[in-house]
Amino acid sequence: MLPDMKKILPALAAAVISVCAAAQEFNEAPTFKWYKGNVLLASYSGSFDADDCQGFKAPKWKEVKGLSDPEKNEPASVTRIDNATNPTPSPDGKFVAFIRDGDLYVAPFEGRGETRITFDGSKTVYNGYASWVYYEEIFGRPSKYRAFWWSPDSRKIAFYRFDDTKVPMFPIYSAKGQDGELRETHYPKAGETNPEVRIGIIDLENISAGIVWADFDPALDQYFGTPFWSDDSATLFVAREPRIQRTIDLYAVNVADGSKKQIYHETYPTWVDWIEEPYLTEKGIYMVRSHETGWAQAWFLSYDGSVCKRLTDGPNWRMKILRVEKDGSLFFTAERDCRYGESLYKLTPKGDIVGISDPERSIISCIFSPDARYVVTFEQGINTWPQAWVYDTKKPANRKKMWDMAGPDYDASAIPEAKVVTIDSDGFEIPGIMYLPFGFDPSRKYPVHVDIYGGPDTPQVRNRISGYRYYWYAMNGIIELVADCRASGHNGRAGLDMIYKHLNTVEVQDFIAWARYLQGLPYVKGDKIGVEGFSFGGTMTAMLVMTAPDAFHYGIAGGGVYDWMLYDSHYTERFMSTPEDNPEGYRDSRVIKYAGQYPVKPESDGSVMLKLTHGTGDDNVHFQNTLQLIDALQMAGADFDFMIYPDGMHGYRGYQGDHFESANKAFWLKYLTD
Repeated sequence: MLPDMKKILPALAAAVISVCAAAQEFNEAPTFKWYKGNVLLASYSGSFDADDCQGFKAPKWKEVKGLSDPEKNEPASVTRIDNATNPTPSPDGKFVAFIRDGDLYVAPFEGRGETRITFDGSKTVYNGYASWVYYEEIFGRPSKYRAFWWSPDSRKIAFYRFDDTKVPMFPIYSAKGQDGELRETHYPKAGETNPEVRIGIIDLENISAGIVWADFDPALDQYFGTPFWSDDSATLFVAREPRIQRTIDLYAVNVADGSKKQIYHETYPTWVDWIEEPYLTEKGIYMVRSHETGWAQAWFLSYDGSVCKRLTDGPNWRMKILRVEKDGSLFFTAERDCRYGESLYKLTPKGDIVGISDPERSIISCIFSPDARYVVTFEQGINTWPQAWVYDTKKPANRKKMWDMAGPDYDASAIPEAKVVTIDSDGFEIPGIMYLPFGFDPSRKYPVHVDIYGGPDTPQVRNRISGYRYYWYAMNGIIELVADCRASGHNGRAGLDMIYKHLNTVEVQDFIAWARYLQGLPYVKGDKIGVEGFSFGGTMTAMLVMTAPDAFHYGIAGGGVYDWMLYDSHYTERFMSTPEDNPEGYRDSRVIKYAGQYPVKPESDGSVMLKLTHGTGDDNVHFQNTLQLIDALQMAGADFDFMIYPDGMHGYRGYQGDHFESANKAFWLKYLTD
């Protein structure tokens, strides 16, 4: 089942309709599921009842009439519990765990009778609720701060206990009301004290025995990754990294007594990544690692750690293991044959890697038949709206398109066409996507707007349809370029490792190389190149306009980090090490240091201009960054544009988002087209 597709695909259609002069026809997205092994069912309401169900039988996918398979169980809603944070049902649906005022509770799913598990929650101690740096950098924002995990058998709960007592507090002021408000967050910045973490397990069938604490020393300067349970609920797997993140160890924790055994150890000269989305089988753990070949590979690790072997080879990146069969076959998606989009592959028992999907399109999601003989996928490309395809995994040439979002009256010329372009920078091939204006005439010269991010392993260039986003530029005679750098991940670890201890250096060189590429095109106005980015992209934009105003003449920098001493410990030190270990790197990567190179004074002619924006409520990249950069620019007597968004977060929403978009369009019309 793909319930998310029912939301995502119509949203894409709505987005393009909202920007195009006339609405195009798009087809409604179906929901798919497998029925009796080799029959694929499609339903547009998701009910699969008799009046909304189509069946298609393998291997020729001819329609079968009269099939239905109504959904039998509606998802249960969590019982309303007063003052509960992150109520989460147990796998068997009988209980719900939640957090209240820093403590962990459990209650029957239906009815009253809650049980309090912990008793020391406070303003600085949180049981099962993440400290900010874990929420942002390790568990991720989708976690909503949840730091507890049910065991598969619904008998146990593992949780992290965070102690922020020694973590510095950062105040965020809001001007709301008559007297304003102050929001306080314990936020460890580079080099500062991190939270202490303990890992607890409670057996709900023996609560009186108390919490079992995993045998880790909470006083050590360290991080723990997101844990995962063994299928038999007897073991909790916990990954640990030291403060300088060049080593990772995976431990098997015995939940009965808290004892631990190291089953995996890895080191790397720069930084190691967490073990994310491992795939567990009866034999062991399948996981993705990149330390040995410089590319992402599938690995097998036995539960006792005695067997650890690499299963794949080749230039894989953004790899995700989807399924492992008893015969040893392994299905995965990765950027392999296309450097900016994921395709579906099968690793055979003999070790061969077979491509299943077409690398011209990128995989959105997959649903395998019960025996994995067939798979239905949602895919898209830079000029291809989402489609559904079904494949025979033993004979991938046996494939059929089952659905296309683009309807019969869809006019592809209504949005700008995407074209992949590449540059060579220091031997690294770096992709970009260019969108030309409507009515493009190669004998004319056009201004260019460049979208960037530049953060480690976070590409902007993806094999996804995005032309509708750039409709406004195409309508206003502006070339759009979405550009990446060597650290975006297209070049594996070789490109990423070059930024270690020196953020804001080779990334800037690569973006300048993009500007030189543009200036070499006969249809580009070489003195009318603008650049825009948010967050890390804001950092890059400010650096580029201040240090290379002959390459990028105009820029809008939003929510940027302008001194890495002002950002959080885990992210910053992953790529920069600690300030104590790398003082020169922190000094040279400080954007504020280069404010004096920004050439614009009040009497300047308007040939260069930087605009800064920031939300005052940003709890991720603090407004402090932009205030300190503004102070440095004012000290240098510089002229620049600036817009604040009161209480705005890391990304502007609602009326602030509307204002941000309209103000930016006015900026680009003024400086690129006048």
